[in-house]
Amino acid sequence: MSVTHEVTNQAPPLTGHDPIAGDVVLADACRRYAGADALASLSGLGRLAGSEQAQEWGRLANENPPRLRTHDRYGHRVDEVEFHPAWHELMAAAVGHGLAGAPWSAAAGGDRHAHVRRAVGYVGWTQVEMGHGCPVTMTYAAVPALRRAPELAAAYEPGLTSRHYDFGLADPAGKTGLVAGMGMTEKQGGSDVRANTTRAVPRGDGSHGLTGHKWFTSAPMSDLFLVLAQTDEGLSCFLVPRVLPGGKRNVFRLQRLKDKLGDRSNASSEVEFDGTTGFLVGEPGRGVPTIIEMVNTTRLDCVLGSAATIRAAVTQAVHHARHRSAFGARLVDQPLMQNVLADLAVESEAATLLGIRLAAAQDAGEADLLRLAGGVAKFWVCKRTPTAVAEAMEVLGGNGYVEESGLPRLYRQAPLNSIWEGSGNVIALDVLRALGSRSAARAAVTAELAGARGADARFDAAVRRLDAELADPDQLPLRARRIAGLLASCLQGALLLQHAPAAVADAFCASRLAGDAHGVLGTLPAGTPVREIVDRAAIGPV
Repeated sequence: MSVTHEVTNQAPPLTGHDPIAGDVVLADACRRYAGADALASLSGLGRLAGSEQAQEWGRLANENPPRLRTHDRYGHRVDEVEFHPAWHELMAAAVGHGLAGAPWSAAAGGDRHAHVRRAVGYVGWTQVEMGHGCPVTMTYAAVPALRRAPELAAAYEPGLTSRHYDFGLADPAGKTGLVAGMGMTEKQGGSDVRANTTRAVPRGDGSHGLTGHKWFTSAPMSDLFLVLAQTDEGLSCFLVPRVLPGGKRNVFRLQRLKDKLGDRSNASSEVEFDGTTGFLVGEPGRGVPTIIEMVNTTRLDCVLGSAATIRAAVTQAVHHARHRSAFGARLVDQPLMQNVLADLAVESEAATLLGIRLAAAQDAGEADLLRLAGGVAKFWVCKRTPTAVAEAMEVLGGNGYVEESGLPRLYRQAPLNSIWEGSGNVIALDVLRALGSRSAARAAVTAELAGARGADARFDAAVRRLDAELADPDQLPLRARRIAGLLASCLQGALLLQHAPAAVADAFCASRLAGDAHGVLGTLPAGTPVREIVDRAAIGPV
């Protein structure tokens, strides 16, 4: 072979690592909130996530997006979506390792840390491929909402909490596992779901007939969906199964699949209801509070999924810098690159700690904390993700811009969680509602921040600025994003001051709370022990 074809100065493949146990931050958080046994129970999933096989599943699932089949060869409507076998491998692994509805199961009732265990696994596993996290998340989130209809919960919850992935349209009663989806938005409403026009008419058998068009329904091959429709009493929530009890297919007409920026392995669709059978969940006219139970639970996974996206990008960047040389030295040994990598690592650690803390709140039943901190974290962590992934891509330079590196896929995925369920303005305004006077949620978050009071003067000053912002009632909606971002940074700072090494907490307080940030990553102040922070973030072969 010609000497010009010798490959030198390239990083080796990043395989054979463990993004769960090998991630110091994630592993420590798991032990802190759930114990060493929970971490040990995820060892098989971690090894699989870092394997060449799993990475190949992720690549194939993204390069072979789902295909819509509306009719069979004879002209009969089938309304099915075909997925590449790699998608099913990813789904089977996620469901089998308890990342879907399993934490709500009776079997998990004795596990006081089931949601933390699941969150840690979710962060590690979805780094392989983000798209299949959507149906996994919705299955997880459907269970608490469905419990507002005890008879329906009794029928469907065993399948939703199962660890068996059983793909295909069949009578739910005969399946070993079920997957759930959600259908809220319509053409004329978007996040303003009260503008929805889908209509539900009661039938004599206790069901309703739904007629309307859902503009964005993810994972349309799921077994059941929670959807919103108008009744005489107002907007109401319904369970819509793809296959009715007894085996007859429900009317669920797939109009088209969405051509999306990212999340390409996951099918998202427009659906037509025409006398579609639905079963009321919760009280008539109380559809929004009912489905919000599901929506709020998905916020946890928006944070976890974004933390996973940042972590995956940081892992790739550090791995590349440890093996690539330029200008006579390895990238990781060069001061400015150390600053960039350390700043990325701080961003990742802050996101991870906040996400796992929210999962611990789920285990502990801290509903008030989740009500506010969940929205705040969803706003901020998801907003920060595209910036972090773009900076990680720059570490690889042209190599990072090439599809094979995996960074373009992460970059396309990065904005999704910020848009899902309610984009930045919707979430920021919801944060204001949760912060209302005499708010139990505000009191819970204040107590959370109090745990770090006195640990760092810059943190204390940031909390005072937050208090001043909240004490000023003038033009609150105009300042909603400012308030949500500051509150999120204070929550992250409190967690880092209590649980991270001094080097990480100090870098965060200096760059995020003390006003030393300059709008881009890689601007940590002089004196920051950047190499120590970078080494802490390293995963994979040296």
